[in-house]
Amino acid sequence: MLSVNSISSGLLICFLFAGCGNQAKEAPVAAVHKGPVPEEGRQIESYMSEAAKVKGKLTAPYMLRYQRADTPYAEFPHTLHVDFYNDSMKIESQLDAKYGKYLQNQNKVYLRDSVVVKNILKGDTLHCKHLWWDQTTQKFTTDDSVAIYTKDKILFGTGMEADQDFRKYTIKHLTGSALTAAGGIPK
Repeated sequence: MLSVNSISSGLLICFLFAGCGNQAKEAPVAAVHKGPVPEEGRQIESYMSEAAKVKGKLTAPYMLRYQRADTPYAEFPHTLHVDFYNDSMKIESQLDAKYGKYLQNQNKVYLRDSVVVKNILKGDTLHCKHLWWDQTTQKFTTDDSVAIYTKDKILFGTGMEADQDFRKYTIKHLTGSALTAAGGIPK
C-alpha cells in the first residue's frame, strides 16, 4: 500500500519532469529567502502583568514576530502605544513610538522615531529619537538627545534614565533649559 508521502513525492517528480524538454535554456534562478519567516499580526493588543497584576497594555496596528531567529524578537514597524497602569489599574504613564523592536531573550524594547513618554499625573513629557525600555528593571534609557517638557520649563540634554512610570528621571548631560508660561507646553 502506498503512503500519502510517497504519492505526493511521486506527483512532485512527475510535475518537475513534465515541464522539462530538450531545450538548452537555463531557468531563471529564484531568490532564496535566507532569514526566518515572520509571523504577522494586525490590530495587536497585549497585556503585561507582574505578580498577577496588569501593569501595561500594548497596542499596535501591525506586528512581525520572528521565532526561529537565534534571538527571537517582535517588530512593530507601524507605531506602537503602551499604557502603564498603577496598582489601582489607572493609567499612570504612556509611551508612543513610530517603531519598536522587542528582544524576547533580553526582555528589552528598542524604540525609535518620535518617541514620547508621558506621566499622566505630573504632565511631564519626554521627547527623544531613540529609547531603550528594560522590562526587567522597568527603566527607560537613552544616550541620545532628549527634551523633557514640565509644567513650567523645558529641559534639554543628552542621555537620560527614567522609571517606567516617568515620575523620576535623570538627564546625564543637561545642555539647557527654558522657562515656559503655564499651559503653553505642547502635548
